[in-house]
Amino acid sequence: MLTDYSWDMTGYAPKYKPLLGEERITLVEAERIFQLQPEPPEMENLNAYVLLAILKKELKYFSFFLHHYEVFLNKRIRSALQSDSFDSLSGERFLDIKLSCQTMLLEKLVDYDPEKGAEFTTYIYPFVKDEIQKFQMGEESWSVSSLSNYKMLRTMAWMWHNESDPIAAFSEKYNCDPALAQEYLDTVRGLRNRHSFFKTVCDDDSERTQMDVTQDDHWDYTERLWNGMRASQVERAFDKLNYREQTLLEKRLSICMNCGRVGSWEKRPTFEELAILFEGSSASGAERAYRKAVDHLTEHLVADGALHAIRLKQTSKTKRKKKIAAATYLYQADCDGEWGEMVFDFENGTARIIRLADGDTIRSNVFAGKAIAYLLGCDNDKLPKETLLALDPWE
Repeated sequence: MLTDYSWDMTGYAPKYKPLLGEERITLVEAERIFQLQPEPPEMENLNAYVLLAILKKELKYFSFFLHHYEVFLNKRIRSALQSDSFDSLSGERFLDIKLSCQTMLLEKLVDYDPEKGAEFTTYIYPFVKDEIQKFQMGEESWSVSSLSNYKMLRTMAWMWHNESDPIAAFSEKYNCDPALAQEYLDTVRGLRNRHSFFKTVCDDDSERTQMDVTQDDHWDYTERLWNGMRASQVERAFDKLNYREQTLLEKRLSICMNCGRVGSWEKRPTFEELAILFEGSSASGAERAYRKAVDHLTEHLVADGALHAIRLKQTSKTKRKKKIAAATYLYQADCDGEWGEMVFDFENGTARIIRLADGDTIRSNVFAGKAIAYLLGCDNDKLPKETLLALDPWE
């Protein structure tokens, strides 16, 4: 397929090196894996790199294309997996998806015909979506015969929770017999507690339609609570909260802690509605109270050994061109002990540990590593001034 192409990258090298000398790849590294130094020569648009690759049979121009296209590819992957927790979206998993997409893009490079008038980015748009969903399909704890059937199952899962008559809506969308729609609905009902569908579903015509498809009327604790956290630990932590905190969490998260019922997030109350419930509060006040309740629940779970957590505080920052170029953060391991300190260079995507926090291991710096990966992975305009980051327990 590509036997007549060359791929000589002499004079170019990866721009970003692994952080902290760790063996495992971080999410930040995975997001920048296609970046090159020095910068590739500038072209009038991305399609010019693709045309040169085809014309000269030199895949270094394809690498130049990936260098610039990577930011868009990262957004596509993050958008498809946006409901995953931070830890489940690991660097290794993110990189696996990107490399699958890279292989697909190489295949489509050979098939691409510029004479048909579409730019390469337009041509590959639906194939990128399919490749991400193929990866998701391969991770499911159940099997399905084809990607088409997988897409239809995801669509039915969305309709089940968002349409008053999912059978009719599905039949209309796919122009199929209601009996077939009923089969898909029955399958979705049978799968609801076996896997999360990664909690997002994209409409076949647009990736902008993303809904939670797993909020059914049963709480499978082993799936819902960080893949194995015991319900008794959550219940103990929840019971230690005051009435206001318990009410905020149950209503905002559409969860009944007594029976385990999980409602639809589409119908959960807004912060404005929660403010009315607690008279005298504003929407922003209700939101702050909710976030404090989440932090208190996290602290109790950490104390019970169900979670790890990192508390982060921004102590200084430097801005250039309205963006945060550098910042200093304090971090605390498991909500206790002396604080550690880290300095970030967001322009170059690097970080340096000034001192370790109490409880952070000298050898692996696991808390610092998690904090660094989290902050470097944040959008620049969403870097927190202060936050409590919950993490799955590790051995």
